[in-house]
Amino acid sequence: MIQAIKTQTQTQTQTSTAYFKTLKCKECGAEYELKASNVCELCFGPLEVKYDYSALRLTVTRETIQAGPNSIWRYRPFLPVATDNVIDVGTGMTPLVRSHRLARRLGLNKLYIKNDAVNMPTLSFKDRAVSVALTRARELGFSTVSCSSTGNLANSTAAIAAHAGLDCCVFIPADLEAGKVLGSLIYSPTVMAVQGNYDQVNRLCSEIANTHGWGFVNINLRPYYSEGSKTLAFEVAEQLGWELPDHVVVPLGSGSLFTKIYKGFNEFAELGLVEGKKVRFSGAQADGCSPIAEAFKQDRDFIKPVKPNTIAKSIAIGNPADGIYAVEIAQKTGGNIESVNDAEIIEGMKLLAETEGIFTETAGGTTVAVLKKLVEAGKIDPDETTVLYITGNGLKTQEAVQGYIGEPFTIDAKIDSFENALERSRTLDRLEWQQVLV
Repeated sequence: MIQAIKTQTQTQTQTSTAYFKTLKCKECGAEYELKASNVCELCFGPLEVKYDYSALRLTVTRETIQAGPNSIWRYRPFLPVATDNVIDVGTGMTPLVRSHRLARRLGLNKLYIKNDAVNMPTLSFKDRAVSVALTRARELGFSTVSCSSTGNLANSTAAIAAHAGLDCCVFIPADLEAGKVLGSLIYSPTVMAVQGNYDQVNRLCSEIANTHGWGFVNINLRPYYSEGSKTLAFEVAEQLGWELPDHVVVPLGSGSLFTKIYKGFNEFAELGLVEGKKVRFSGAQADGCSPIAEAFKQDRDFIKPVKPNTIAKSIAIGNPADGIYAVEIAQKTGGNIESVNDAEIIEGMKLLAETEGIFTETAGGTTVAVLKKLVEAGKIDPDETTVLYITGNGLKTQEAVQGYIGEPFTIDAKIDSFENALERSRTLDRLEWQQVLV
């Protein structure tokens, strides 16, 4: 049940040293109190969290980080929460897998896969951002939390709200994949399926946030929420032996993940936790929703909104809030932003599964396909340490590959029936290899 009255007063929680000081506009630099707000009152630019890096430098070391919990909260000083009573459901510290078979297939020597398809509790990177957002929401006194979502965020918000005992109402497009709808409903939130695409859902939620006083993780709580994605940078650096990669390939929806991984690498370098260097940032979009890729290709300093039409629904955001910042990062780091069609996305999902045993959703298929495209275009050095970010699990988007991955062999409980089916399977394998060689 959703409660009607919400407050933004500080709750009584056990507090620890907090290193976040203000909210700061990314455009004009105006600073604001640490409240539930995401837009500058002067220029309407986005707000982000500002930290006291001088204080962080005096207290945070590799050793203090490694002594922390085996979750995102080992990086608590870099996250915008004041309490020690954080919402920790084991989120983070997902595997960084050294790729061998996919790397050989693509001709790369140092490819790693950051696999958030196994993240806790809902199998996507959104669990990171939501854990931070709901911890902050509780600090600010919200008892009802919400979000606009293409699926993964709704799953995370519903699950972590249930764990924290917060009321929850999530908003999704009505045509969402069944696995993602079920993945929210199981936690018993109120689910609103809106007739429209994500951008229409988000506009509706912006109106509701202003009238109901709920804590929307990706609207009025967005400055805090987005900071959780930095942990994907922190973990990669730590898992590489406190070194930065040379190149990362990241899926692009709103563009926020791209910008926060960039910020996370820079924060570690600024504090001397890693040796600073230029990391090349490349982004992946689907042809059916590629406003950031188009802006990059046309060297534009603005994003032209589009109407999404792609199977990659989790990154189908036609008017991406952080799109132009993603373009700037790709440009200044010597990276690229590419897009691929739906058929290539499906092939990307299959390629990752059959080479590395990782079943990713359509966003991951997009990222794999773009990696392949960049390699074939000579835009990735085979000897670069390249990290491929896989952000969600394929079990959530099974519809995308149905009809493209074959069928089981139905046999009688007899040895000759098995032998006949085995020979048919070997014939199919030979035909597939001939197609690969061609």
